[in-house]
Amino acid sequence: MRLVADLIRGKNAEHALALLSTLPKRASDPVAKLLRSAVSNAKVDANTLYISKIFVDGGVVFKRQMPRARGRAALIRKKTSVITLALSPAAPKKVRAKKATKPLDVARGK
Repeated sequence: MRLVADLIRGKNAEHALALLSTLPKRASDPVAKLLRSAVSNAKVDANTLYISKIFVDGGVVFKRQMPRARGRAALIRKKTSVITLALSPAAPKKVRAKKATKPLDVARGK
């Protein structure tokens, strides 16, 4: 889920939906469903929406048991996740990296 979320972060909503429809990851379908729901709930035109925040947290872990040899039981953990998505009507601002300052040359006295 986090790989798919990182891929669409900061992109236009329409572009992200097109990207998710062609992505061969299994997690792309639930993320696309969530994005379509968020776009339909927005009061703004879908072409102007950008994904400002998207992150994935761990959810409830369902624990099941499966029988194994000699009367033992193996634990099966079915993990879930919680996705948080925020849309904004404006494009996100790009943060530029600061220029590296030159170190002082002690030998020259500069």
